Amino acid sequence: MHSIVKSWQRIFALLLVVLMCIGCSKVTSINYNPWKIISVPTDAKLLDIAFTDNPQHGYLVGSSATLLETNDGGDTWKPITLQLDEQKYRFNSVSFLGREGWIAGEPGFLIHSTDNGASWSRIALSEKLPGNPIAIKALADNKAELATDVGAIYQTTDGGKNWKAQVESAVGVVRNLERSVDGKYVAVSAKGNFYSTWEPGQNAWVPHNRNSSRRVENMGFADSGQLWMLARGGQIQFSEPTKPEEWQKAQNPELSTSWGLLDLAYRTPNEIWLGGGSGNLLRSTDGGQTWEKDREVEGVAANLYKIVFFQPDQGFVIGDRGVLLKYLPNTKTTSSEAA
Repeated sequence: MHSIVKSWQRIFALLLVVLMCIGCSKVTSINYNPWKIISVPTDAKLLDIAFTDNPQHGYLVGSSATLLETNDGGDTWKPITLQLDEQKYRFNSVSFLGREGWIAGEPGFLIHSTDNGASWSRIALSEKLPGNPIAIKALADNKAELATDVGAIYQTTDGGKNWKAQVESAVGVVRNLERSVDGKYVAVSAKGNFYSTWEPGQNAWVPHNRNSSRRVENMGFADSGQLWMLARGGQIQFSEPTKPEEWQKAQNPELSTSWGLLDLAYRTPNEIWLGGGSGNLLRSTDGGQTWEKDREVEGVAANLYKIVFFQPDQGFVIGDRGVLLKYLPNTKTTSSEAA
């Protein structure tokens, strides 16, 4: 009887080892960590970042009317206090084109600058505006596009005095909304049950069912127009390059993980960075076919929920609790890419 018990103990121990190995990450590590942790003088939730026509001069926005300015490319930041009423504003989005900038937020908040942010003027928004502003995009002199959290899209060509609706009806409450470089939008429903697309010239949003049982976490565009989708459970999927309605096979960059994927950004047409919960950051150098992990960033106690590249050698990762990472290009890699 004793030998039988010991045999079962050995079997159980072997099974435990097997299960533990299945849970181990088999993703290879990157050979160079290009991200520097930046000290930011706030514990507010950071939500967006933008730079003026000077790549050294930029702004960070976030909750609690947070506005921070940098004059050294994002190495240091100082808080800017705006003269506002007692309303608790959340700055969701900031965008610059040349010297002209916009900041949009909630409830019903929009300001405009024509002098690199040295001064800001409040833009009055209609009380009938469907939803709250969550995205603003500077397009040209006095021209910008504003989107709300229910999928209303408006455009101004006179510095915000007048706005023209671009879509006849809203799409419903969204969890996130992304704009492509050529003006297309993709919006994920609040519960991640479906997503909708819109492009200039269409009267209404086009709804799409998700293509798996997993709820959609986030979606966006590559510069080529190809769609990407992040779903619950660490799943990523890309649309077919020439057929946006069709999707390639789903993949899990890191199997058996308990953290989710939150955002994705292209540094180059082939190099993709993927952020997630608990300081997880992955990179693909072949357009998303294979992945490697930046394990030096795992110690960052934050969910990495927004990745932005303004150009190949200028990028940032925004995390919760005031976490900000700045991209420091590997000079050897950069020179070989340029060659």
